[in-house]
Amino acid sequence: MTTHLQPAHRAEGRIERRRIVVRGIVQGVGFRPFVARLAADLAIGGHCGNDDASVFIEAEGPAAALAEFERRIRAEAPPIAVIVDLAAEALAPQGERSFRIAESRHVPGARTLISPDVATCEDCLRELRDPADRRYRHPFINCTNCGPRLTVITDLPYDRPATTLAPFAMCPRCLREYGTVEDRRYHAQPISCHDCGPRIFLERDGVRTVGDDEVLGGVQRALNDGLIVAIKGLGGFHLVCDATQPGAVRRLRIRKRRPAKPFAVMAADTATAERIVEVSDAEQRLLGRPARPIVLLRTRRPGPVADEVAPGLDELGVMLPYTPLHHLLFSPAPGSPPDEHPRVLVMTSGNTSGEPLCFDNDDARARLAGIADLFLMHDRDIAVPCEDSVLAVSEDREVPIRRSRGYAPLPILLPSPGPVVLAVGAEVKNTFCLTRQDLAFCSAHLGDMGTLESRRAFETSVRQLTTMHRAAPALIVADDHPGYSTRQWAARYAGANEIELRTVQHHHAHVASLLAEHGRLDSRVLGVAFDGTGYGCDATVWGGELLLVGPDILTTERSGHLQSFWLPGGDAAVRNPARVALSLLHEAGIREIDDLPCTRALAAAERLLVASQLASGAGAVRTTSVGRLFDGVSSLLGVCHRVSYEAQAAIELEALARQADRPAPLTMAIDGGQLRLDALLTGLVAGLRRGESAASLALGFHHALATATAALALRIADRTGTGTVGLTGGVFQNRLLLSLLRTRLQGNGVEVLTHQRVPANDGGLSLGQAVLGLAFLERAAHRRGTRTDQSEIGARR
Repeated sequence: MTTHLQPAHRAEGRIERRRIVVRGIVQGVGFRPFVARLAADLAIGGHCGNDDASVFIEAEGPAAALAEFERRIRAEAPPIAVIVDLAAEALAPQGERSFRIAESRHVPGARTLISPDVATCEDCLRELRDPADRRYRHPFINCTNCGPRLTVITDLPYDRPATTLAPFAMCPRCLREYGTVEDRRYHAQPISCHDCGPRIFLERDGVRTVGDDEVLGGVQRALNDGLIVAIKGLGGFHLVCDATQPGAVRRLRIRKRRPAKPFAVMAADTATAERIVEVSDAEQRLLGRPARPIVLLRTRRPGPVADEVAPGLDELGVMLPYTPLHHLLFSPAPGSPPDEHPRVLVMTSGNTSGEPLCFDNDDARARLAGIADLFLMHDRDIAVPCEDSVLAVSEDREVPIRRSRGYAPLPILLPSPGPVVLAVGAEVKNTFCLTRQDLAFCSAHLGDMGTLESRRAFETSVRQLTTMHRAAPALIVADDHPGYSTRQWAARYAGANEIELRTVQHHHAHVASLLAEHGRLDSRVLGVAFDGTGYGCDATVWGGELLLVGPDILTTERSGHLQSFWLPGGDAAVRNPARVALSLLHEAGIREIDDLPCTRALAAAERLLVASQLASGAGAVRTTSVGRLFDGVSSLLGVCHRVSYEAQAAIELEALARQADRPAPLTMAIDGGQLRLDALLTGLVAGLRRGESAASLALGFHHALATATAALALRIADRTGTGTVGLTGGVFQNRLLLSLLRTRLQGNGVEVLTHQRVPANDGGLSLGQAVLGLAFLERAAHRRGTRTDQSEIGARR
């Protein structure tokens, strides 16, 4: 099909012609009609079209108009388009004055990029609420600018037969909209309506209810009655209850086996959100993005949300509705009383603790039967499960916590094309990464690999992404940790497919991830990598590292670290911060501890066991983990002695610190390249005994750690002539520490890199593994037959 648009009056000036190639999420998003309209507006001639990897444009007109054309392509692209790269080159003018949309071209070996799922747009919402519109209250309304993408795609290219909408034949009216260039639903692959689209239904005690209004009314009544509903959404099931009813939230916690980890909530609209949390301008923009992430926001007290939603914390994870079904849940069903619908709902992942997300109807019936009282389902399959994304804001900068729905699988642009590498990520907060040409694709969040079901979900996701991209890995990259199930899977996969396997050190991969997202892989940087657990080069547990990396990304020097201490009982200490507190006190030489909160939290037998481990080293391992330091200090101050979810003690310590009026005057000493514990622990204990508030001591701890880390980093940077410091690792999800350290470093003239596109935690690790893998292959190509450089932190397996 070829469509011509006549240009407006052409401006004067020297006529030029350019070939422009735009790569990114530029197909199935209305990009070609947008380009054609823009060309007509600027009186530019030429054509545009799709190939398998890009939108190609040939544009002819005055030089100034062409410059404006390129600028506006970037600045005014369709709402869900994502431009990864735009390249232009000069051509000879051909005297072309009209602009047309040309036929698509096939480029052998090229693959279309996959768009993330996008929240319902304002145009569709207007139709959803308009009784005169044919899609009034249609639970699956969408258009080219919104709706499901990744979660319904079964293969590429992205056409309806390769989506889970394939079983739903378009009715004549939808088909007409789909084929009309000027229509908002032109080539909107998930297009549907009441006549031809998917259907929702309600199941309770073996009885099925159909009819949109009957189903929605039944769900609203159940939520008002304090029941728990399993709702099939865009990327999987949510477990949902009324967030204002403490009893309902408590029942959900018991049934889901999640005693303390905070639940996310969905607010009906922005006004409702502002009644339950404080929202800055930057946070408001993030909440309203087409990705509709969960955003961590300060709780307003008192407020309508039950304390049981986020016990012990001063924040709520809040998101706004992002599907038509969500909007209908917050809208009164026809014939219902106007106040018989919820305003704030708990929306937590549809699974039990440690298991993967339910996304199939039968699987949900089996695995969620003991949690949900009833099920709101639909008959559109989910091809790719996808958790909600989680972000926060620090000093008006985004802090990604979990990169998933709305963001995955947007690629990271790499400096140059390279072989296909598959990096399998970490053991918790798992994602994997696949590189193709000069793009790195990080998967959606997969979670903890501790269960067989999770490992199966991981394997399925790897197979889906490699199949979609027709990509056969030339190299597999895994973490050095010999006990990670992801490493073991990588070894099996590499052996079965006769592919080389490389492993890389955990914190090296963290720093590489940060450099990759900033496009700085050839930079020299001092990486401050603070996290909970990472397998060190000396077979101990690292987690408080200052690594000098580059300009060769493969070489790194451990230039500094936290003083090591015992982790008594290994994983048992991770679950019991009180044990870590005793270890820290032991390391600092503090022996009179009977009056301290951490000691009182342990039974006599457990205390004797820990004392024995600390004295002998039996059943214990040395660690430099800053994450464990946070755990121990949290228990020492009486905040959290036992944890039921990862980083609970540290999260509650940060929340307490934010309540303080002033920081207690604490210091942390530096000895050579070590951050020492002695003065810090002595000061904390003295503060407790003086009656200093726990909040003031918690804030003082953050200040002391930031001040000492900055001083050590500046000392190393000055000695090595390094002008850039990167902050990475899960500890830097702590926005208080992140802000304090960044301020101190920038105040001394140092450039500071922080994560803005992938998480600082292990959810971003696979990207770093992947770029290190590419660097291995590049070096190997230049060193055929030579020995691997022993300064590399990484090993051939």
